[in-house]
Amino acid sequence: MPDNSSLVNSVLDQLSAAGHKKVVFCNDPDTGLKAIIAIHDTTLGPALGGTRMWNYVTEAEALEDVLRLSRGMTYKAAITGLNIGGGKAVIIGDSRKGKSEAMMRSYGRFIKNLNGEFITAEDLGTTTKDMEYIRMETGHVTGVPESLGGAGNPAPHTAKGVFLGIKACVKEVFGTDMLAGRSVVVQGIGNVGEHLVELLRAENVEVYISDINEERLQHVARTYKAKPIAADKIFGIDADIYAPCALGATVNDKTIPKMKFAIIAGSANNQLADEQIHGKLLLEKGILFAPDYLINAGGLISCYSELTGFGKKRTIQLTENIYNATRDVIKMSKKDNIPTIWAANRIAEQRIIDIKKIKSSF
Repeated sequence: MPDNSSLVNSVLDQLSAAGHKKVVFCNDPDTGLKAIIAIHDTTLGPALGGTRMWNYVTEAEALEDVLRLSRGMTYKAAITGLNIGGGKAVIIGDSRKGKSEAMMRSYGRFIKNLNGEFITAEDLGTTTKDMEYIRMETGHVTGVPESLGGAGNPAPHTAKGVFLGIKACVKEVFGTDMLAGRSVVVQGIGNVGEHLVELLRAENVEVYISDINEERLQHVARTYKAKPIAADKIFGIDADIYAPCALGATVNDKTIPKMKFAIIAGSANNQLADEQIHGKLLLEKGILFAPDYLINAGGLISCYSELTGFGKKRTIQLTENIYNATRDVIKMSKKDNIPTIWAANRIAEQRIIDIKKIKSSF
């Protein structure tokens, strides 16, 4: 038999490094399901996080992604004041042709077996219809269609939070949060990206857009009078703001030297390839970075509201607080002369520490 001990140790080492509580590998040959559920921290409550479906090249790549994403969910819930923990899941496969009702329901049964420790919602590559299928097997799912009593698609709330984060940064850099006349590069015009483009254009912002789907790119450009650009031209654009709304790690050693932006604020998770190195590089270059897990928290807020029974008015209030929370992060960053991502981490970690003390006292 092959010796898999080194592989097991590698996985466990990765869990320990980021403080993960549990990782579940889901395999169902009958439906083609291959998924990984990562539960990072449940100090504040059960882990809530979306399920992403992506055609990962390797299972190791999928594991690395789900570990980073689940950690981000813990920090996102903590910094926005929600009583929920952090988790995430990925399904390995092509979402355009690899999904089926049977697969999603099989996945729902794996979630059911976690007995409420993990609650999911939609993410990149999954839809409200997928959540409906999961709901057939377990109640531990949010983002189901409004016709079934759910909050529906969380993307508009995510986009609204990013929009407010942009305004908070513009206030810091330009002295006013009025966006008219500003220029923004939106990379990735999926569900969230398109909603963000709509909000920005309504404020008379000059918007450049880029996406790997050429047909969608041209459609959004025509609909909102945005300017389509090729992916390899993004970092040469002399715009005020870069809004990454696709995959993460686009802020890295290669892209930062090319950047002329004053602000980076988008919906993509884990935008910095390395929080320590690239957070510091942005600070040194004078580019204001809006921590992604803070300003993209609107979707999580929507799902949390569905769980707790909050109405739309409360969801809007919580989402609007992203503006002030972003300003608080910027203030700490300036006061202590540290990158904004470090400041956000401090605030999130302190809340978890404080609540852990309360829970351990009785």
